[in-house]
Amino acid sequence: MSDLYSGGCHCGTLRYQFRAPLEDIAHCHCSICRRTTGGIVTTWITVPLQAFQWTAGTPAEYASSASCTRSFCPNCGAHLTLFTTLSAQTLDITIATLDHPERAPADRHIWTKSRLPWLSLDPQLPEEDEEQIS
Repeated sequence: MSDLYSGGCHCGTLRYQFRAPLEDIAHCHCSICRRTTGGIVTTWITVPLQAFQWTAGTPAEYASSASCTRSFCPNCGAHLTLFTTLSAQTLDITIATLDHPERAPADRHIWTKSRLPWLSLDPQLPEEDEEQIS
């Protein structure tokens, strides 16, 4: 059985938990993640949708594209999850919102064709020009 992990937003309004392995973790370099988070890269873990639950609060949602809906805190604005209809049985969670993000290192880079040219990050990790969704 997988361990239970938890996290939440900056102000504490939203809390979540999931029971899944800490794997399938990617640094995303796409321009949509940059614009929606304000960061130069966003690191995501993909977990089975049924393994995730909100334990406090109700997130606000934003449809950032035809296939993606992002959840964020309506109070502090922290970006917590991304759901895509391209992989409807999974949910992406921002690693930075985990209670212990140090336990979840990335295993690859995705959307590297959008990477900022001056950014160097974990050059030993494999790279995908886009994201390979299975």
